Amino acid sequence: MSELDDRRNKRSDDPITALHYQLAHARRAAELDAMVFVDGTGALVAGAGAWPVCEELAAYAPLLAHRHGGESSFLSSHLDRLRETVSLRAMMFDGFEVVIAARGPSGAATEASLVRAAAGCRRILGAEA
Repeated sequence: MSELDDRRNKRSDDPITALHYQLAHARRAAELDAMVFVDGTGALVAGAGAWPVCEELAAYAPLLAHRHGGESSFLSSHLDRLRETVSLRAMMFDGFEVVIAARGPSGAATEASLVRAAAGCRRILGAEA
């Protein structure tokens, strides 16, 4: 069974499960450690990958997306280390900001997976792209 067949067979009417499947496919395609969909407060909506990594990505994704410069030196250095391995895509959804974050190698494959994941998440949640 090809990866495309597997993706097409793994569907769910439950939006959270469908988001997980979408993120899992995007994560595998780019060989990432984890990929998450979080709200602007860092609450994990859906994720794919090792759960501790997903939780860390969720907590820090909004800070990485909108660094204000007023962080403590500890937090600032931690964000700098995370930034080396985390790629982000922030988007508006029904008037609220959400962030898709991925941990793993940066590059064209990761960016393409973030774009596909964002489009898939919008489709699943019924938002206009």
